[in-house]
Amino acid sequence: MSKNSADLLRVRLRSLREAIPVAERQHGSAFLCTTLLSWFETRRSACAAVGQTEPEIVAGFWPLDGEPDLRPIYAQLHSMGVTIVLPIVVKKQAPLEFHAWRPEDPLARGAFGVLEPVRGEVIQPTVLLVPTLGFTEHGARIGYGGGYYDRTLAQINETGQPFVTIGIAWDQARIEEEAGHRPEEHDYPLDAILTPSGWLQDPPPV
Repeated sequence: MSKNSADLLRVRLRSLREAIPVAERQHGSAFLCTTLLSWFETRRSACAAVGQTEPEIVAGFWPLDGEPDLRPIYAQLHSMGVTIVLPIVVKKQAPLEFHAWRPEDPLARGAFGVLEPVRGEVIQPTVLLVPTLGFTEHGARIGYGGGYYDRTLAQINETGQPFVTIGIAWDQARIEEEAGHRPEEHDYPLDAILTPSGWLQDPPPV
């Protein structure tokens, strides 16, 4: 797909997202949080069963206008002893950094108007919840075009440490095959995608 076609696709996906009624977004976000909490509880049990007791580090994202709002689950996971980290844009065309955040911590407006945590130690997450503007039936992700998450996931992968990626999207973000989108070589594949209709692919439990 050409750059112009990809840009037009992103414009269409943004328009579809903006057209989602507020009540539908609220209900959808609540379902996403409930489903994720169930998965995290199952994952925790599975890890304990095989002797993996390392603390979980979950990378969330602060919602932009129209994005799913996962803030309630961040507070729930924090209360369970999970470390929550949020992304920081350090500079253009560079991987994101993740810094710790607690429900009582202030946020500052960073690049692209996104709220970011106070900078501290860079922490590598074990689970990443990835904002997903669009996706295909095979699980390929369409982001906002900056390539930040692709660079970030590739960098984490190079460390050799295991991690799980879950794309978070609205059902309206699904791209049908006739749209002609094909993943680029630099597009990093996700383990699973979750929408208010459920899992597109089940993520690994451990």
